[in-house]
Amino acid sequence: MDSKHHVSSTYRNGGSNDNEINAITSVSSSLLPAFGTVVGDQEEHSLLGKYIVAPYDRRYRWWQTFLVVLVIYSAWSSPFELAFKKASTGVLLYIDLVVDVFFAIDIILTFFVAYVDKSTYLLIHDHKKIAMRYMTHLWFPLDVASTLPFQHIYQRFSGKKHTSNAFGFLNLLRLWRLRRVSELFSRLEKDIRFSYFWTRFCKLISVTVLVVHSAACFYYWLAFQHKIPAETWIGHHLENFKEKGIWVGYIYSMYWSIVTLTTVGYGDLYSKNTGEKTFNILYMLFNMGLTAYIIGNMTNLIVHGAVRTSTMRDAVNEMLQFASKNRLPEGLKEKMLTHMQLKYRTAELQQEEVLEDLPKAIRSSIAKHLFRKTLEDTYLFKNVSEEFIGQMVSEIKAEYFPPNVEIILQNEMPTDFYIVVSGTLDILKQKNTMEQFLSNLGARDIFGEVGVIFNEPQPFTVRTRSLCQVIRISHPYFKQTLQPLNRDGKTILANFVKHMKGLNKDMLDEIPSLSDMQDYINIEHPGSQDHVDELHSGYGEHTKGTPMYPTTFSNHTFPVRLVIHGHHPDNETLTEGERPGKLIHLPESIEDLLSLAEKKFGKRGNTVVMADSSEVEDISALRENDELYIF
Repeated sequence: MDSKHHVSSTYRNGGSNDNEINAITSVSSSLLPAFGTVVGDQEEHSLLGKYIVAPYDRRYRWWQTFLVVLVIYSAWSSPFELAFKKASTGVLLYIDLVVDVFFAIDIILTFFVAYVDKSTYLLIHDHKKIAMRYMTHLWFPLDVASTLPFQHIYQRFSGKKHTSNAFGFLNLLRLWRLRRVSELFSRLEKDIRFSYFWTRFCKLISVTVLVVHSAACFYYWLAFQHKIPAETWIGHHLENFKEKGIWVGYIYSMYWSIVTLTTVGYGDLYSKNTGEKTFNILYMLFNMGLTAYIIGNMTNLIVHGAVRTSTMRDAVNEMLQFASKNRLPEGLKEKMLTHMQLKYRTAELQQEEVLEDLPKAIRSSIAKHLFRKTLEDTYLFKNVSEEFIGQMVSEIKAEYFPPNVEIILQNEMPTDFYIVVSGTLDILKQKNTMEQFLSNLGARDIFGEVGVIFNEPQPFTVRTRSLCQVIRISHPYFKQTLQPLNRDGKTILANFVKHMKGLNKDMLDEIPSLSDMQDYINIEHPGSQDHVDELHSGYGEHTKGTPMYPTTFSNHTFPVRLVIHGHHPDNETLTEGERPGKLIHLPESIEDLLSLAEKKFGKRGNTVVMADSSEVEDISALRENDELYIF
């Protein structure tokens, strides 16, 4: 996280003290020149106090990474100097002193590093609070103890070289610094710029090498401390091993440690006394846990990549078993298989799975970024308001369909309509088990809207020709969104009528309700404002007595359908030809309904009743699929 943004957002949210508003700078230019002023602009210079370092500052992170390199040296040298005292009194003594100086600088620097409070999540930069938090934490005494050069202090004040094993064990306190390596690996595992597999693999290798090295040094130390060299594991094979070179003993020790860790056990090097046997018991018990840890982690890393493939195979097998059990046709089985394989193909095609865990506001912003232009370019939504586009794009769902799959079937009830984002599709007509190609669709085209707008079964089958991405818009949500937007309803209806005028005759013939608005399609200027207003004048008698297109989108976004009968519901003496009803759209008044019934049945009625013989007096009381009787 950028320190500027982090600190700024922190104080916008919670900082109110004048003492808490200063600038981010370093410990001091003399102590660490690289940590000069962390920021250079005037805004940041007024956020944190003087001589305060932001914990997320890039240069502070580099300093921490540099210390990790020194930690690796300390992890190697501390057990090594315990086992080989000659090394601890030579050049390594001065290298250790230089390393300790860097860690002493880091202790001082820690008193100037701001921290994030775990309860309030605010960046605390008060010097007293920082110092009190660090000094009361267990880290401070351990940091100091792991940094003090005890052997150098003893040699300086006594004038003698140290010979006691106590200094060797005190040097092991430096292993406390290994927490920095653990923190580094934790950050790298969460950083998507680095491979999780290789980060985890390097961590496991590092743990193994450290264990092998430490065990080898401790085992050599046990042999070196024994009074009778011949009764030790290394003295039994290497005479006068104490006078041999340091690296000869180290190689022998590493050889024994690796052979023991891997459970090979050649038998050439083995424990010769009680102390060594006790250490071997503890080491092998520890190896059992370490081996289980390494194998478990490596297995998890390797298997993780195959989990998705295994899940896909199980899903496909279950689907094939279902198809076989129910004796589904081969063609349908192939379509199911293709769709299942598409679901697991790539992360790019798993849009819903990726977005489902995100908050709605973020999902809406992503949808606007991806599909807003697509909605604006479709014929149905041209010239509509920004408000309508914004509401629609926030609820749309994008889906992928493999080739040769039906998205809409002819004569199915409309639940959604679709906009093509990419790919190609075919519009087909099915008649007498034969398919007839009518047209094709490409990007920015829309389909399924005829059934939605007329509120009747879909007139066409739409099948994918290639891999397609489409936007699905819900019929109920579309209706609900348009109800308060009268102007957009008029615009969409005008766009729809204009589009209908451009369809070929074969497609027009497949839309039964189109006859109710055929006269309006033939108007020369369907996009004019006069034509838009005329379309929204509602049902009524046209010049030829034909009902107009459904009422306005603002009041009745979609037409209500009714079934009318030309007889009394209790009349059982009618012939079969008189019994069938007529499916109509709800007109605006009872008078219009009686006129429409006269046209359908050839006789004028005066009363409209329901199936339960209740008389209808208010046209607005009628609902979808009500059955009416005119007599």
